[in-house]
Order: sequence, then structure tokens, then C-alpha cells
Amino acid sequence: MKFLLINGANLNMLGTREPEKYGSTTLKDIEKSVKCRGNELGVDVDTWQSNHEGEIVDKIQSAKGIYDGILINAGGYTHTSVVIRDAIASVQIPTVEIHMTNIHAREEFRHTSLISGVCVAQVVGFKEQSYLLALDGLVKLLK
Repeated sequence: MKFLLINGANLNMLGTREPEKYGSTTLKDIEKSVKCRGNELGVDVDTWQSNHEGEIVDKIQSAKGIYDGILINAGGYTHTSVVIRDAIASVQIPTVEIHMTNIHAREEFRHTSLISGVCVAQVVGFKEQSYLLALDGLVKLLK
């Protein structure tokens, strides 16, 4: 199996961005741990990050026929991007939505995810462990 891990806007700032909410783990550290767990599970994981909505859409669209699953932390685009939602729906690749914080316990505007309706699952609130839980879950779902 082959998965694509997509990280959206501002996630390149992990490790220094609001450490009281997101911890001190960097995105590179998270990517490394996801790739390592993927290897343990027999899954090849490619990682990618962008701060630009259109680039995220392009990456999702280019995944069709290449990847068996997508893991996505769309960051703030979770709550605003119909086009990322539509891209996920269009490729018909099982996708898991990831958030390091519990978006349902934060500011009111973060309670709504525009992408959750086209994802097979949502993992929230476990900081960097959210990524590993999402990976484990998607592997189990697809096996």
C-alpha cells in the first residue's frame, strides 16, 4: 500500500507555533515518525506540505491512481475550503482527516469541518499521535 500525507497551511511552523497547543514536535519529526510506522505496517508514505490552497487541490488530484489512501491535516483550510473538500471527493481515495488539537473544543469557527463529510474518519486531539492513530486506522480499514 502507498499513502500520501498532506499537511496544509502553517503546519510547517510546528515546533515553534503555539507550543502550548501543538507541542514542540516539528513537522519533520512527525513526518519521520509516520514514515517509520508506515514501514512497520508495510505501507510506503510520501509526505508533502503547502501553505497554498490551490497547490493542495493539485496534490490531491494528482494522487488518483497512485495512492491507496490519503492522510490530511488541512489546518485552517479544514474550516473554509470547499475546493479541498471537492478535490477529496473527486479522487475517491479513502482519506482520514487529522488534527493535533480537538477542534470541537476550540473556538466556535473551528467546530465545523468542511472536509469531514468526504473523509472515512477524523482523528483529533492527540497532538502528534493523531497522525499515527490516523495511519493505523486507515491501514486497518483498507486491509
